[in-house]
Amino acid sequence: MRLDRFLGNQTNLNRNDVRLMLLAGRVSVDGSPIKEPMHDVRIFSQVRVDDKILQHGKPARYWMLHKPQGCVSATTDPQHPTVLDLLDAPDKHDLHIAGRLDFNTSGLMLLTNDGQWSRRLTQPTNKLAKVYYVETEAPIDAGYVDKFAEGFYFAFEDLTTQPAELTVLDSHRARLSIVEGRYHQVKRMFGFFNNKVTRLHRESMGPLVLDPMLAPGESRTLSADEIGMI
Repeated sequence: MRLDRFLGNQTNLNRNDVRLMLLAGRVSVDGSPIKEPMHDVRIFSQVRVDDKILQHGKPARYWMLHKPQGCVSATTDPQHPTVLDLLDAPDKHDLHIAGRLDFNTSGLMLLTNDGQWSRRLTQPTNKLAKVYYVETEAPIDAGYVDKFAEGFYFAFEDLTTQPAELTVLDSHRARLSIVEGRYHQVKRMFGFFNNKVTRLHRESMGPLVLDPMLAPGESRTLSADEIGMI
């Protein structure tokens, strides 16, 4: 929310009084005096007028989880364990998932309470690549590579997927880089060749790579450098 609108809502002052308050340097956000009415106030921001705190703010939190197979990418589920069940974090129910994975897909999962950060990570327009390790039931031949680069028409959504980069590792294994996250996208792509995906594991999202020290089900907080990559 814009700072001037936030102040108006919190103090019931009119727009002119809010402007004068800002010009007088009476308002600080996260400890810094702010005079710009368009300054962005978020739920994480501490806002103070003189000696009075209008909003304490709360810490932004960012977690990396090695999701195992057989776990639901949801906050609650009546039948199966969820990714939040694996997380040993205070107030974990304030977190949301940035980029879900299917029930039997393993790998990198990111959870946060920062909606702006997660949108930057997952919006297709930002074209941050998601890299998957794939194993298949039938052989993968060189003809797959051109088709993945061309894109696949999905009739249900009436769209053609964006170009994807497929690297064949051997007859039944490949590494795939995509910039979208359509419903069961990877399985549907290989399904074009009537080739069943038998294992799917997400290795990275944009510049964030699954920590090799995390065993399935383990998690850790992101470093400041990792947070700043997005």
